[in-house]
Amino acid sequence: MVLRIPVTIHSVPEKFLIVCETGRETIQWLCETAYKRYIEKCKDKTIPYYFVARRADDRCLLSLNDRVEHVLKDNESIKIDIAKQFDDDDSFSTATDEERHTVVLDGYHLKCSDLVRLGTGDYQIELPDETWNLIHKARKVINDIVDNKKVVYGVNTGFGSFASTIISNEKLADLQTRLIVSHCAGVGEPLTIERARMMFALRINILAKGYSGISEDTLRKIIAAFNKSCIPEIPSQGTVGASGDLAPLAHLAAGLMGTGRMWSPKTGWGNAQDVLEQNGLGLIEYKPKEGLTMINGTQFITALGAEAVERAILIARQADVVAALSTDALRGTVRHLHPDLHSSRPHVGQNLVAERLRALLSSPLHPSAISDSHANCGRVQDAYSIRCIPQIHGISWDTIRFVKKIIITEMNSATDNPLVFPETGDVVSGGNFHGEYPAKALDYLAIGVHEIGSLSACRMERLVNHGMSGLPAFLTLEGGLNSGFMIAHCTAAALVSENKVLCHPSSVDSISTSAGQEDHVSMGGWSARKALKVMDNVEILIAIELLMACQAIDLLHPLTSTPPLQAIHNLVRESIATWDKDRFMSHDIEEATHIIKSGIIWKTAEPYIQNYHNYYYVKHHGEPLPKDD
Repeated sequence: MVLRIPVTIHSVPEKFLIVCETGRETIQWLCETAYKRYIEKCKDKTIPYYFVARRADDRCLLSLNDRVEHVLKDNESIKIDIAKQFDDDDSFSTATDEERHTVVLDGYHLKCSDLVRLGTGDYQIELPDETWNLIHKARKVINDIVDNKKVVYGVNTGFGSFASTIISNEKLADLQTRLIVSHCAGVGEPLTIERARMMFALRINILAKGYSGISEDTLRKIIAAFNKSCIPEIPSQGTVGASGDLAPLAHLAAGLMGTGRMWSPKTGWGNAQDVLEQNGLGLIEYKPKEGLTMINGTQFITALGAEAVERAILIARQADVVAALSTDALRGTVRHLHPDLHSSRPHVGQNLVAERLRALLSSPLHPSAISDSHANCGRVQDAYSIRCIPQIHGISWDTIRFVKKIIITEMNSATDNPLVFPETGDVVSGGNFHGEYPAKALDYLAIGVHEIGSLSACRMERLVNHGMSGLPAFLTLEGGLNSGFMIAHCTAAALVSENKVLCHPSSVDSISTSAGQEDHVSMGGWSARKALKVMDNVEILIAIELLMACQAIDLLHPLTSTPPLQAIHNLVRESIATWDKDRFMSHDIEEATHIIKSGIIWKTAEPYIQNYHNYYYVKHHGEPLPKDD
């Protein structure tokens, strides 16, 4: 069976015609063949990590293992997207128009970095025309069900264990209101405005996929409220992440009805109805199915998860840099970073970290007087907290990569219930709202990032311990009169211990709810919240290590470290003075934490790392490293 399949690579309008000689070729083969044509035509050097293939006419996701003859017809077009092998950058995605400060949501291309930007309040949301067409088609299916009085769960029935209770057409509007307010049972501290705004934006992205059955009128009102930054108060506790994040999403939906509290830049906090009116917005009256559409989904878990992923990337980048600074301050050897050693164990994260450390520590390009001073000291190898940084930070990096993939997929998935498929007219009830995917992933993320903080505390022990470092005890002169970093290390130990408890996975727990209908739940809301708390703690841990390493460099003066590490030291000293006698330590820790959160450590180190890569590329190839690489 010969099949001719036109394939479009995401960002290129031209189709690549691929001939399948037998039809037994897989979709993976089809993507790879099309991609080879693409790189020949477009000179794009992107390294694909995986492909996402969809039929062009109905956007149906195709399994890469499927045979072409089983899922495609002759001349049936498909579209494929390419994911990079490792993407820890904070670049703008195709969804973000930076010049207009607008993010165009279509339900398919949102990145974690886009969502964090939407949380700032500096960006507005638009939907493309194609998306509105999909929304119209799905809504027509719902309207036909109501008009013809068909019985469909979520449209004209009760919910949960009341799914068999039929609701008359006259009461469908009242059903939406009662559903939403009854689910507003959240408790605890409200989300910050930024996190609530991220959750709000993510809900719009899910609705934009066109599977929810929401009306254009309602969705335009929702987007208008977001663009005016009218943000409902959303309690942080109360979701079990089963039928999605029912309570948090209900509070979001209720605010748009004018119920509960709401914030806007124009009004501050106030009654939701008053805030909407003062911003020139009307109250939303949810139509049949729209109430359920608004409250099913994993947007609480996933929005917080997107923030956790972005912060984890920044933590891991800068932890590599600070670990290098500590290594030189402790006069560690660089022999354990030998490229052949790491290429013999080809984990992506391990080799990424080893390469960064080689770029920052002593080398012909970046000499270190500190390193030269102990060149013949006879030390063969260092403790694991130095020697095994690539192996330990490496798996943390691979964990982040794995979790980022899960969260981005979840951010662009239809997770409400039931889903509407306009092509067939089907309204299908299932379990896409279950939060197990992001819950498990965020438990894993917390464990991975905690390990970075745990290893940091091990290096701190070596820095303050005279017997291990050869430096003055607790990194202070006049020890006894001064206590130096003694209690800063205690603070670090306390945070590591706290993280050990927070790393117990909440997603291993399940408590049956809804009279046994929801008899397995993900507990993903707590997974997300504690992942963020682990990020808080590890940011402080890396900040304390940064203070100690800079102090150690001062104590080794007049010897200096490598140019990149000396630049990091100088950066810190612009705002935090050398510790010459005891002073109020918390202020320094707070300032150092601010430095870590700002990302400036990475921004300072990155050009040196790039120069190192270019230096060795020229050395081996005789020409500069191509800009694309």
